[in-house]
Amino acid sequence: MARRLPSDPPVIPGSSPVHVLGSGGFADVFLYEQDMPRRQVAVKVLLDEVVDDRVRQMFQAEANLMARLSTHPSILTVFQASVAADGRPYLVMELCSSSLSERYRREPLPVSEVLSIGVRIGSALETAHREGVLHRDVKPSNILRTAYGNPVLSDFGIAATIGGADPNEPVGMSIPWSAPEVLADESTGSVQSEVYSLAATVYSLLAGRSPFEVRGGKNGAADLMARIDKGGVPPIGRPDVPPSLDRLLATAMSRRVAARPSTVLELVRGLQQVEAELGLPQTAAEVAVEAWATSMPGADRDRTVVRELLPQARAGRRRRTRRPLQGGASVGAQSVGTVHRTGSATRTRSTVVWVASAAALVVVALAVATVLVVTRLGTASIPVVADVRAESAQGAVSFSWDDPGVRPGDTYVITSDGATSQQTGTTFVVSGTPGDEECITVAVNRDGKTGTASPERCGTSGGAR
Repeated sequence: MARRLPSDPPVIPGSSPVHVLGSGGFADVFLYEQDMPRRQVAVKVLLDEVVDDRVRQMFQAEANLMARLSTHPSILTVFQASVAADGRPYLVMELCSSSLSERYRREPLPVSEVLSIGVRIGSALETAHREGVLHRDVKPSNILRTAYGNPVLSDFGIAATIGGADPNEPVGMSIPWSAPEVLADESTGSVQSEVYSLAATVYSLLAGRSPFEVRGGKNGAADLMARIDKGGVPPIGRPDVPPSLDRLLATAMSRRVAARPSTVLELVRGLQQVEAELGLPQTAAEVAVEAWATSMPGADRDRTVVRELLPQARAGRRRRTRRPLQGGASVGAQSVGTVHRTGSATRTRSTVVWVASAAALVVVALAVATVLVVTRLGTASIPVVADVRAESAQGAVSFSWDDPGVRPGDTYVITSDGATSQQTGTTFVVSGTPGDEECITVAVNRDGKTGTASPERCGTSGGAR
């Protein structure tokens, strides 16, 4: 099939078109030179033949959403949204370099770089989820690089406002990175389907191919969908990829939704744990502070959010017991409710502000409030698991412990035979043959930092001590 020619760039006051950057099924992206301030920008323009009242509403929702989310350092910044004189809506966005999809198939990306990308993009997704928004098209080609080399998540064009979609409306998707329940029309998207897509993206960056792609084999849409539906993620096959990372990604791409991490933040904590295991600097998980966001004047004005995420997630949660393969690392999961559609983004960039003396009192008040928040967060001790119990089970040892006072977002880090696992539940089962002794320690991870581990507790299949 012949590819269509790009449309003519629209007339945008104060900007001059340079050349086309790319074309898609619904829009073209152009490079423009902006007059004031002088800079180059990317302009996404909808095609005239697809524009109708419904599309205009969707485009406006995307613009509003991107404006709300684009202060996040790992989400593409939107500068302006408007409608050209010829009636075509457009978005003016930060100009970025090529996407990761043009690189990971040419050369293997370092494990350290991929882990950092996973944490950063995961933090962006977690922030969007806390705003009640799903992205629904997480894949390597939607991760761009800024002029400073930082990865940013782009294209919220088919994003969904949680609880706000029509379940009968068709959903756009990218097969190699889509969760099996989405491909099977069992769901239009959920937090845990985004966990799957992020894990599949991280896998792709490491493997140089999508998770179920077979080099030299048949990789058509039907072939990929059949393999994804069957499940069973093959190992990445790189000697520098630790087994704990293979297990983490396999768990996040489990065929069973309930077996995956319940939030993207849980997956992010798992990636940070692998960084710690490899002795790498830990990438910060930058997630919007909800208390700050809700205290902003007019924070709820013109929101596209239909329903908040957290109450829905809590309503569907259920604690469960997991059996990792031979005590290996896996991320605990508790089920959450599904979410639906409408999209956009936010970014924080450091700004130095010189304040006149008339605003001195405001500055002092903000400084005091900041010191109080930082002090409270910095001095809060990470709780310690005091006593781990071990009970024998047929062919396994079941460990359990009491909640020492964890907070939302905290996870337990279990170490067993040199392997680590991260979860939210207070039960951990290690498989073994009768008579084998299994030992674990349990620590709490908070904000990417792991606290003091519990005393080691051992148990034997057929008896505990």
